[in-house]
Amino acid sequence: MLSFQLDNAIKDLDKLIHLSLEDIDDIKEAKHNPQFDRLALKEEKIKSFEHKKAMIDHEISKLMTLEPTKPLAELLGDEEHKQLENLKNHLSKLREVNQQYAKMVLSVGAFYNSLLEKILPTQMQGYNSVISKEASFLEVRV
Repeated sequence: MLSFQLDNAIKDLDKLIHLSLEDIDDIKEAKHNPQFDRLALKEEKIKSFEHKKAMIDHEISKLMTLEPTKPLAELLGDEEHKQLENLKNHLSKLREVNQQYAKMVLSVGAFYNSLLEKILPTQMQGYNSVISKEASFLEVRV
């Protein structure tokens, strides 16, 4: 059962990595809608992974309860050790990909905010930001 849960958790991580890499490709090409369309699928995979991780924790706890004197390394077989190492590697890869994506999102957000500020300059009035009347190249005619 533990081996089955580990395999499925790794598959979820593979899918999350793949989806994040697609997000990176799309942000490079300014394709924002596909990124938004994948949000629900990513959230579903995250929930699925969290559920599988809880099941893994439960299975490991059950093993440790059955034989409390043995260390965990002795309770798990070679295949399960390999799967846990693979799970760790996939989590590291997902973290790297998400960091790369986050940097790109912040850069794009900063670009759009600076562009908007040039088009519609704002001034702070207390805690509120209001559009000043000195917009550089924006003219509204009625």
